[in-house]
This record gives sequence, C-alpha cells and structure tokens, in this order.
Amino acid sequence: MDKFVDNLSPMDLMRSEKMTLVQLIIPVESAHRAVSYLGELGLLQLRDLNAEKSPFQRAFVNQVKRCGEMSRKLRFFKDQIVKAGLQSSIHPVVEPDVELEELEILLAEHENELIEMNSNSEKLRQTYNELLEFKIVLLKAGSFLVSGNNYAVAEERELTENVHSNHSYDEASSLIEQEMRTADQSGLRFISGIICKSKALRFERMLFRATRGNMLFNQAPAGEEIMDPLSAEKVEKTVFVVFFSGEQARTKILKICEAFGANCYPVPDDFSKQRKIIREVLSRLSELEVTLDASIRHQNKVLTSIGYHLTQWMSMVRREKAVFDTLNMLNFDVTKKCLVGEGWCPIFAQPKVQEALQRATVDSNSQVGIIFHVMDAVESPPTFFRTNHFTNAYQEIVDAYGVARYQEANPAVYTVITFPFLFAVMFGDWGHGICLLLGALVLIARESRLSAQKLGSFMEMLFGGRYVLLLMSLFSIYCGLIYNEFFSVPFYIFGGSAYKCRDATCSGAHSVGLIKFRDPYPFGLDPSWRGSRSELPFLNSLKMKMSILLGVAQMNLGIILSYFNARFFHNSLDIRYQFVPQIIFLNSLFGYLSLLIIIKWCTGSQADLYHVMIYMFLSPTDDLGDNELFWGQRPLQIVLLLLALVAVPWMLFPKPFILKKLHSERFQGRNYGMLISESDPDVEPDSAREHHEEFNFSEVFVHQMIHSIEFVLGAVSNTASYLRLWALSLAHSELSTVFYEKVLQLSWRYDNIAIRLIGLAVFAFATAFILLMMETLSAFLHALRLHWVEFQNKFYHGDGYKFKPFSFALITDDDD
Repeated sequence: MDKFVDNLSPMDLMRSEKMTLVQLIIPVESAHRAVSYLGELGLLQLRDLNAEKSPFQRAFVNQVKRCGEMSRKLRFFKDQIVKAGLQSSIHPVVEPDVELEELEILLAEHENELIEMNSNSEKLRQTYNELLEFKIVLLKAGSFLVSGNNYAVAEERELTENVHSNHSYDEASSLIEQEMRTADQSGLRFISGIICKSKALRFERMLFRATRGNMLFNQAPAGEEIMDPLSAEKVEKTVFVVFFSGEQARTKILKICEAFGANCYPVPDDFSKQRKIIREVLSRLSELEVTLDASIRHQNKVLTSIGYHLTQWMSMVRREKAVFDTLNMLNFDVTKKCLVGEGWCPIFAQPKVQEALQRATVDSNSQVGIIFHVMDAVESPPTFFRTNHFTNAYQEIVDAYGVARYQEANPAVYTVITFPFLFAVMFGDWGHGICLLLGALVLIARESRLSAQKLGSFMEMLFGGRYVLLLMSLFSIYCGLIYNEFFSVPFYIFGGSAYKCRDATCSGAHSVGLIKFRDPYPFGLDPSWRGSRSELPFLNSLKMKMSILLGVAQMNLGIILSYFNARFFHNSLDIRYQFVPQIIFLNSLFGYLSLLIIIKWCTGSQADLYHVMIYMFLSPTDDLGDNELFWGQRPLQIVLLLLALVAVPWMLFPKPFILKKLHSERFQGRNYGMLISESDPDVEPDSAREHHEEFNFSEVFVHQMIHSIEFVLGAVSNTASYLRLWALSLAHSELSTVFYEKVLQLSWRYDNIAIRLIGLAVFAFATAFILLMMETLSAFLHALRLHWVEFQNKFYHGDGYKFKPFSFALITDDDD
C-alpha cells in the first residue's frame, strides 16, 4: 500500500508549492531596477526587515512622498476630466517611459495650468451669474416700481445698493456710472435684489419682524434657473423689492440680505435709465458668453491631451511607488553600499528570479552582481496554489474558511465536484438548471469584456463565480433528471411509466394506487409518482436515505484525507491513534446504517431501520425479528458496537501519554547543561543551545479530550446535518409545485387573456426572484456549510497564510 501511494503522481492542487527562504544582497546602483524586474515577474514575497521602524524612518521615504504627491495630481486630473464630461483614452498612447523627475515636472506644469484656468473660469462664471441676475432684477423689478409709483411721493429718489461677499462686481462699474442721489429721509425708498426660492419665505418673515411691519415686500419668480457658484448646480431664484422708509430700516434690511445670501442690485425708477442699463448688461453678457466658451474649449483641449497619457502616467506612478515601498522593506548593510532582503520564493521559480536579477545587474551597468542565497527557515512558509480561471473560484471558497497550512491537503481538489453536486441535490430541477446554465454561459461568453470593466460588488461576485455557476447548473440538470422535475412538472423522457391504472377510467389513480406491470422506469423517478397518494412518503424516504449516504461518504473522504496528511508529514501517531479509531467509530455506526440502507433498497425489505439502530444500543442481544435484513446481522451489530466503544478511549488516552514519553526520552540527560557566562559574547540570547521546548501534559491531554469528544458528538450531529440535503430539496420541489399549480394552472383555467398574462407574469416573477435567486443563494450557503464544517473539520487545519508576491499585476487603483 505504501509503495502504491508513493508511486502516485503528485497533483498540482493537492499540495501547495514547495517554498524556500532566500536572501538577496543587492548593490545600491542596481536595487531599483532589480526590484522593478521582480515586480514584473511576481514570484517573490519579500519580508519587511524594518518592521520596527515607522514609515518616516525608512530610507526611501522621500521618494514615496513624491510618488504620493504625483498620485494626488493625477487624481486631480482625473476628477477634472470627469467633471468636464470627457473620457480618458481607453487605448492610451504608448510612449517610451519617461524618467520620474521629468514626469514630476510635467505634472506640476499641468496642475498649475489647470488651477489657473479653473480660477479664471470661476471668476468669469461668477461675473456672468451676477450680470444675469442683474438683468433679471431689472426686468422683473420694473413692474413693482410702476405699481410703487402710485404710492410714491413726487420727490422720491432711488436707492441703489450693491452687496457682494467678495466685492468682485467692480468690473461692472460702467453700468452704474452715476452715483445714487441722496434720498430724502422722509421719502419712500426701496432695495431690490434676488434670493434663492427656498429661502424667500423665511427672508420675508425676518424682514417683517425686523422692521415691525413697516415695509412692503414684493416678489416674483426669476423665470430661469441660475448656476450656484458653490454647488455648481442650477437653482431656482426669486426677485424681490422691499419698500421702506428711514435709514435705520435700510441698515437692518441690508444686514438681513447679507445673512440670507441675497444679492442686491441697483434699479433706477427712470425707465430710460433702465433700458440703457439693460442694453449694457446684455452687451456684457454676450461678450462673457463668447469668452466662457473659448475658455471651456481651451480647458477641454488641455484635459483631452492629458487624458491620452493619464492611464500610462497613473500606471507608472503606481509602479514606482510600489518599488520604493518594497525598497523600504529591505535593510542597508553596515557599509551603506548594499541592500539586504529576505523573502519566500517557490522552488520552481528560482531560475526565473535569478535570471531577472542577472538582467538587472547587466542593465544597471553594475560592477558587482546580486547575490542570491538560499537560507534555512524556522517559521512555516506561505501557501501558494497555482490556479487558473476555472479552479480559482473553488480555491477562494476554501480560503474563505481558512488558508491551508503549508503542504496540507487542499480541499479545493474535491470541492470542484462535491460543492456543485451537493448544491444540485438541494436544487435539483432541470428547468431551473437550464436557466442557471444560460446565465453562466452568458458570463463565460463575455468573459474578456467583463474582466476589463469595473463591476459592482454583486456583479463582480457573480462574474468571479461563473465557472462555479456553470457546474452548479450542469449538476442541477443532472439531479433534476433524476428527480424528473421540469419546473416541478414530470416528463416521460426515458420511456413509459412502469405503472398503470386499476381500471379503464383511472378514477382511483391518486387515491387507491397504481399497478406495476413492467420493468422500472430506466432513469430517475417514475412520472407516475407525481400527484399520487404515496408521493410525499416515497420522496421523503428516498431523499432522506440518499442524504445519509452522501454525508457518510463525504465524511469518510475527509477522514481518509487526514491519513494522507499524517503520512505526508510523517506523523505515525496521528495515523495509529487518530485516523484508525475515527474510521472505525464512524463506520461502525453510520457506515453500518448506510449498508442497511443499500441492502434494504436491493432486497425490497420492509425492515424499520429506526428500530434497528435504536435497539442496537438499547438491546443489542435481542432477536431482530422482521427487522433482520441478512444472516448474522445481530452478532455483527454487537461487534460493531464494541468497536465503536473501544474507539473512543483509543482516540483519547494513548496519544498524550506517548507524546509525554517521547518528550522525556528526547530530553533525557539534559538536566545538566553547559555553564554559559552571561557576558559570553559568542552566545546569542535566543540561540538553539539555550532553547528548551516546553511540554505541558495537562494541556495536551485536555486538547486531545476536546478533540475526541468533538469527533464523537460531531459524528452524530454532522450526519444529521446532511439531512438538510433532503429538507431543502423537498422545499424547492414543493415551492415549484405551488407556483405551478396555484398560479400558472389556476390562471389558465380562465378563458381570459388578461388573467392568463397576469398569471404567467406572476409565475415568471416567482420563478426568477424566489426559485432562481433566493433558493439558489439558500442552497449555496447550505452547501458551503457542509463543506466548511462537516467535511473540512475532519482533516483541514486552515491556519496558514497566503503567498503574496510583490507583483505589478496585483496593484489596483485603490493603492493610489
């Protein structure tokens, strides 16, 4: 057996790649190029040798800051391009790589240019908005002044006020060349302006309270939306004119206008002056529109030219920042002429890494080569599995529970088949399986296009699991053919039924029963079971027993994998005192139950398996009577029960005592060690000579006891947990039947096209959102639990850590 196992060819995914700890001694002049080449290769995980230092104490902190500043400028360019409604080039211009210093200067020039253009555009836009508001106030306030003249005294003067937060309206001084004439203190005066529509009501109330009602407030909608310079959104505004009397009231009103952000504009009561000012304003507006258009065109031209290179520049800066971050993980030697690094490298990648380092030495014209040295490792290496598009999703399912320990058996090898199959056992319907298959094929057909796009979280998860969805749909079709369900409807696909009615009218087919008249249905369930009196008891019995068989088979697979783990790591104790008693205990009870199920199916016996298993423990020596399935069943049960009882102390006691004995033999005679002076400089404080392994027997025994109790109880609970296969399969089938019979068939009984269409729409909605989405998610989660808890806990430790090489391909936009 051992020779047969040794001769088996290794599987790529069964064990993680063999790793080695390497040391790099890199001359300073070739360090940057060497790290860049390693990033392109992506097969070396460097360790941080400066973990005790803060980021600001590292050697290349200034270069990292410069790269961060350049990233900020590139994000600023990207935001400006998006704000302008432009798009950066999908296929960027490929140019020879520029130096980092040149790119830094170029980005600074572009940033200054854009900031200046934004400042000028903002000033122009603000002036344009003020002139536009002035024009609206002039047009709307005229009607108020006409009505105001009915109340005004003959010597009424106009009051013109111009209140601006930034006093930028001086450019429009030509519009108000004539100063306001000083009004008579006893005359009627007014202030006109414009305010946001949402503030108009509160503004009017505040004016009324401040003036004690001694004012007249008129308002009118502006008629067009005006750009808000702060939010860059168009808002509705209202033109107002406030009539009042007295200098004190004027001061209060101006303060309130300033507080509410209302802009006040001078409006003369002379119509000839109004027309003259309106003409000047319209002239200025047309000039500003031309200037603004030219400014926007120029800014878009600059942004478009930046957009052609933006992707390339962002990629270059990200790579440079990653290189300097990695260089900060290396350590300077005492001469400050070399950088020393350590890292994990797969054994198969050693020649590639050495070749990349040699190229870096040649390309940097260094007189000293890079030293590549293999070291002995004390800690456990990282775990690295080489996956492809198909196997990566299944590996991620396993890694979500825990990353495999180094060289530990990988459950993903079996998860590729068992996960979609157990899902299909719960979801079996070949109509629903075809729907899932179409969705999976669409995702696979558009794989190249979708992989290049930035997807949402849900769509990204669905696209990442496209091959999982593919196998789930195929196995669902297979299990659906076994259950003979197509949207809960049975079909005579593989021939006619093996049953017929008792009479020609077939009136008692669903109440009295059917007569079997020929060989069984060749594949899957006979369609005649559907709707019969015994349909539910038959399906319950079938699916419950099938769930137990599948569960015991998968748990046995997990225990067998624990044997291969122990054999791989040369741990004979785990084989003799863990694998053997576990396989005996599980199969003495539930393996025997599985055997009884198969014998009952093959013989057609009417034995009650519940009674057999219960009285196997309560009365093992009693006669089985009608529940006897084969000769010698009673003595076999007694033997199996004794084996199960013996297996429990077999798991519990020997291993801790043997470990204690081995430990005492290993350190026997070491009670008297060599005296070492505390001031001896040749002895390191953490050296192996000083290291003494601690062994706590009570801790080991308690751990073994917990493990044994967990397995014994888990054997029962895990077997019962596999009954979820039966429960969810039954629930899915019954839900499908309810939607088909109570929605689709019920609506089809009406001779009304509208009712039929409504019934069809409800059936399609229920199928899509309940059966294809909610039920799919439910079956997926239950299959996930069966693998994580019931299967993997038999052999899988999952306490390793992933191999994370330094690779430019793994750098994302979030790293900016």
